[in-house]
Amino acid sequence: MFQGDSITDCGRERSDIKALGSGYPKYVRQYLKECYPQIEFELINKGISGHQTKDLLARWQKDAVDLQPDVISILVGVNDTWHHTEAKDWVPNDLFEANYRSMLEDIKDKTSAKIIMLEPFVLDFPEMKCFHNDIDEKIQIVRRLAAAYADRYIPLDGLFAAACVSDPPSHWTVEGVHPTDEGHKLIADYYFDAISDIIEENFITYENI
Repeated sequence: MFQGDSITDCGRERSDIKALGSGYPKYVRQYLKECYPQIEFELINKGISGHQTKDLLARWQKDAVDLQPDVISILVGVNDTWHHTEAKDWVPNDLFEANYRSMLEDIKDKTSAKIIMLEPFVLDFPEMKCFHNDIDEKIQIVRRLAAAYADRYIPLDGLFAAACVSDPPSHWTVEGVHPTDEGHKLIADYYFDAISDIIEENFITYENI
């Protein structure tokens, strides 16, 4: 299960639970089919554009816990900054952490799902510089939560920063947040590494090796 905001949603057809949209979940499905043709995966995208941690938390029981996924990934946080940038009425960091921690606790306590956490990110566009007044601290919170809860962690802010050494931010995102197709492929590459480790460790039995 993919959970998050517009980066995950990416135009998915809401009426079709198996529709993955045009972003990184689509590429993850492609990689899984190519590498594990013997396994039939059910992939569900529940990302909703514009959502902050408070919005995910409000729908968490219905859209996460009740569906009892084997693996759940979470990419959320940038809207907790973006939606508050103009007024600078930042979401308090302790509230951001409490919202996120509550979701992670629910997954740990009420499901047997493995957890993949993806780091929120902002690339270096001039108009996005003000985001760092808030989101840098929230990224550190997500990293601390990952150390306590995640089975795998994908440090996207750092990974995109490294990718921007060889290609400009505009190669990877439209405006610093929403990925281009190449940006979605980069996320999918790292996501596949993470989920393939989980698959190999938990869902595949090799005999006679």
